[in-house]
Amino acid sequence: MSDIASSSFVRQDLLTERPAPVKTTGFVGLMRTRLFNSPTNILLTIVGALLLWFTIVPSVRFLLVDAVWSGKDRTACLTENAGFAVGACWPYIQAKLPQLIYGFYPEAERWRVDLTFVLAVVLLVPLLVPRLPAKGLNASLFFVAFPIVAFFLLHGGGIKGFGLSWTAGLLELFDESISGAGQALLSLSKTSAAGPLLWLVGSLIVLVGTAIHWLILPLIWLRDQIQGAGQSLWADFAVTAAVVSLIAFGLGGGLRTGWRALASSIAAFVAIAAVIKLMGLDRSGLPVVTTNLWGGLLVTLVVSVTGIVTSLPIGIALALGRRSTIPLIRIFSIAFIEFWRGVPLITVLFFATYMLPLFLPGNFTVDGLVRALIGIALFTGAYQAENVRGGLAAIPRGQGEAAAALGLSWWKTTSLIVLPQALRHVIPNLVNSFISLFKDTSLVSIVALFDLLGSLRASFSDPKWSTPSTAFTGFAFAGIIYFIFCFGMSRYSLFVEHRLNAHRRN
Repeated sequence: MSDIASSSFVRQDLLTERPAPVKTTGFVGLMRTRLFNSPTNILLTIVGALLLWFTIVPSVRFLLVDAVWSGKDRTACLTENAGFAVGACWPYIQAKLPQLIYGFYPEAERWRVDLTFVLAVVLLVPLLVPRLPAKGLNASLFFVAFPIVAFFLLHGGGIKGFGLSWTAGLLELFDESISGAGQALLSLSKTSAAGPLLWLVGSLIVLVGTAIHWLILPLIWLRDQIQGAGQSLWADFAVTAAVVSLIAFGLGGGLRTGWRALASSIAAFVAIAAVIKLMGLDRSGLPVVTTNLWGGLLVTLVVSVTGIVTSLPIGIALALGRRSTIPLIRIFSIAFIEFWRGVPLITVLFFATYMLPLFLPGNFTVDGLVRALIGIALFTGAYQAENVRGGLAAIPRGQGEAAAALGLSWWKTTSLIVLPQALRHVIPNLVNSFISLFKDTSLVSIVALFDLLGSLRASFSDPKWSTPSTAFTGFAFAGIIYFIFCFGMSRYSLFVEHRLNAHRRN
């Protein structure tokens, strides 16, 4: 023990003090480790600070410090009356705010637009919160029921028929188109050098049209009988509900497992009947407001939301079609995608607005806003197809092979295994296209549709608010609106991406 005690070492004097460790957290740590840790970063920090100083400070002064907040006309926003260099003229925005939101929508009917916005928020917010239940019902209400209700709220009018009448009308229109094409070929065969060939083709087409006419004749007869009786809408509604419910019952499994599908179908038709009665659609509904009176933020949201919701299914279908092993489907998908991606959106809007009616039958018209919506949906769908195809290409082949080994069909493999992973990979690309579409809605102003920017430009012509800062104030306000929506979509996409990629976190 004495040897061990004698050999132990006990320090008798203190060590010299060492310097404190460099702080790497907080504001000081950020400055030291990120902004001023090298000559290059020091230079970039100084340049960035100067840019912020010469951009943010003047913007804050224009929008807040030197702004005019109250007034009844342009005189309040003139320098000689205000006594200082006037910045933003916010009284102009307050006076033109209804026009910027509703366009030329009648003032007495603007409650319908407000109700549509409220319904959209009430249905969309629960859909975006992951923890809330009943996502399937919520999605059905938002993507199926809400567009129909919003149409009758915004446009107005009633309905004179239901599924039976609509189906018969579409089939009758298709039959008339087929027969008309055949008659045109027969007429052309009398003066053309290829008369016998044209006569043969025209006769075959007329024969097909005649066969279609006899096939749909019972349906047309039933429609005419229903429309000839009183309460034709409700009779048509009852027949449609009975047919659809029986089909759902049969597809759901019949007497064994089809009762749930039957109950769901009946509940859906009861809800539709309640909406029809509540909105008075059986009695001509609300007053009609034509789309040429719509404008402002209303048109911007209608065009962007419709384009976003419809372009994604179109893109998914085209992406799957482009990878199909069936040559006809693959060639059609490739031709569709390459054609729409090679045409500017302005050209698409001009074609949909001014040339599309030339290809339609004389008794068939499509609203101008609907034509623009169709063009934008097809145009954006072609771009979304390439985004989705990139995600599909990133999925290893072993995923599909493993699903096939388990006995899953192609549809189940695609919908349950491959497609969810592909969409998760391309969330940034999809949202980037959505943001781009939201900003590109301003292009509809060239086809006489007044969106937010179109209504803003129209408001500049009012001499009551003609000041040097009016235009800058209006564009600043529009920029803030666009930034709020685009930044919100960007942040939510980051949240979804982070949540769906939890397995990739370090």
